[in-house]
Amino acid sequence: MSDDFDLLETSSNEKKEKVDVNWGKAIDTMKSKLSQEDDPEVRQKILNATLDDVVHMAEKDRTTLLDAIKDLTDYQDEVGIIFEKFSSLNATEQKVIDDAQKALERARIELEDAKNKPDTWWNNLWGRKSKIKKEEQEFKAAEKVRAGADNKAKAMFQERIESADVQTLLSELSYKSQAAVSRLKNREVEIKEVEEKLKDAIVEASKNHTKALEKKKEVEAKLEEQYALLKQARQELEDIADKQSAEYAEAIGKITTLEQKVEELEGLKNAYTTLAASKDSFVHKHNLTIKVLTSLRSNLQTHRAKLKSDTEERLKYYDGYVVALKARTDQEFAAILEHLGVKTDEHIGETLASMHTASAKARQDMMDNIPVHEKVMQGVYSSYAEALQEIRAKDSDIQKNFAERYGIDMKAIFEDYYNADTNKPAGDGGKVEKTNPKPEANDDDLLS
Repeated sequence: MSDDFDLLETSSNEKKEKVDVNWGKAIDTMKSKLSQEDDPEVRQKILNATLDDVVHMAEKDRTTLLDAIKDLTDYQDEVGIIFEKFSSLNATEQKVIDDAQKALERARIELEDAKNKPDTWWNNLWGRKSKIKKEEQEFKAAEKVRAGADNKAKAMFQERIESADVQTLLSELSYKSQAAVSRLKNREVEIKEVEEKLKDAIVEASKNHTKALEKKKEVEAKLEEQYALLKQARQELEDIADKQSAEYAEAIGKITTLEQKVEELEGLKNAYTTLAASKDSFVHKHNLTIKVLTSLRSNLQTHRAKLKSDTEERLKYYDGYVVALKARTDQEFAAILEHLGVKTDEHIGETLASMHTASAKARQDMMDNIPVHEKVMQGVYSSYAEALQEIRAKDSDIQKNFAERYGIDMKAIFEDYYNADTNKPAGDGGKVEKTNPKPEANDDDLLS
């Protein structure tokens, strides 16, 4: 058997990866909240539901979704999921992270450029060292900004969804579900890789177990040989009579060397025995681990397939829910318009009816006022006739006076004057005198 392989040799090339996952209590909190959703009055609510009730139910849906999104986001932090890898950040929120990352890269390049400048007295004279110090400070500041960018983006995200509608929250939940599908797939691949490594480890452990047993047999053979030599040496020592002779001292030294060799071989035997048992144990441990991982991978695969399929269906389901909410709003809007229309019809009908009633009353008032108006006009015409009678009597006196004083007969002149006024009533109680054509005026007419 080749001796170039020693199972007791310690290898320093082994890779050691630290797995740090903080599971926290977020998942228990979410499960607890979900378990509180049972309501014995659900059937009665459905039977007695109104459109206004739907508003409150939809708001409760929104609140429940909002709480779930917050819990999921917190859970991401607790289990070490990078925030921007598992949330649908909008452009503004993503820009916070991108800008911080770009600033950090620029600061790193500028710092490297400053350090790469040759360390000469001339460059130092022109501020090489101060430039490096300045760039180091800026790099540290950029690192600090980048470290806080995720939290800042998360705070902006939380503030945005705080007032988000149901449709936005459902989209966010669907996004997280799709991201979870990718995460589960990656985890399956990771488990599969570990399974393959463990299979190789089982093969290697089995080989090492066999080699350890073979080495143990080799050691046992050597040990038997050394025991025989030791027994012979002890017998030879007893055969030496002179205990003070050089021969006796040499025999003791030989025995000591053989005992030391036996002790070393016993140690090797125990080591290989222990190593063989350890490798055999790890064969069983690795085999158990593979079984567990295979079971977990199978379960993850089932969850992933169901989550992926259900998410696709839920997208349609959620679309229907959102459209139903919009339809409820439209129905309420139509009801409001119908109510306003009925009220408007009532108001217009009331106005038209009032208008007709007022018009009829106005007509009645007008008819009632006609006799009163005629009576007033009768008094006006009577006064007018009385005034004309007085005027004509006075005109008669004036005519007589003119005739007596000037020998002029004024009667014909006044008669012509009065006959020319076609609108003047006669003095017999308001009758209008018939008009006669007015005599043509000539150049000798002094009244023209």
